[in-house]
Amino acid sequence: MIVPARFLIAALMLGLAAGCATLKDVPRRADPFEFMGRVLVHSSGAAVTANTRWVHTADTDELWLLTPTGQAVAQMREDGTGATITGIDQVVYRGTSVESLSKRALGWELPLSRMQYWVRGAPAPGLPADIKERDAAGKVRVMLQDGWTVSYEHYAADRFQGLPRRMEISGATQSIRLVIDTWGRDETAP
Repeated sequence: MIVPARFLIAALMLGLAAGCATLKDVPRRADPFEFMGRVLVHSSGAAVTANTRWVHTADTDELWLLTPTGQAVAQMREDGTGATITGIDQVVYRGTSVESLSKRALGWELPLSRMQYWVRGAPAPGLPADIKERDAAGKVRVMLQDGWTVSYEHYAADRFQGLPRRMEISGATQSIRLVIDTWGRDETAP
């Protein structure tokens, strides 16, 4: 059976709209946070490890992947005008979101719109979440959301009590292990 081109184009446009819907359905988290830590990404048989810093405000996200000596391997910025990812070679990728650029620029997907909630131990609003396990204090240990499994291995016991310190985010073809060494500002639990 031969399908007319206009039907293929319409199906492609619907597929693209559905793929973008997740990004638009997650509202920006209004309260600011900042942390420094380490990240290990396994994707397509390769592993990437780096120090990381993330500064989130109501309007902007800035993330850095850093070498142990502090040199930026990649800088990511997203605000109301769009997103950029700048690599160590100073090549700048531009797009509508860090999520839409990360696979092309970094070689792995960074689910940033959802992670702004996940790093605080909460599901992203506007998307169904299946909380599989909670700890004795009621904090999320394992949740499934939007094709990702988020596992919290440790929550802080210091002045940032209630905030995650170690977590793993696993998708179909990759995993992101995040260790948060220090929360900035005067953070409190979600």
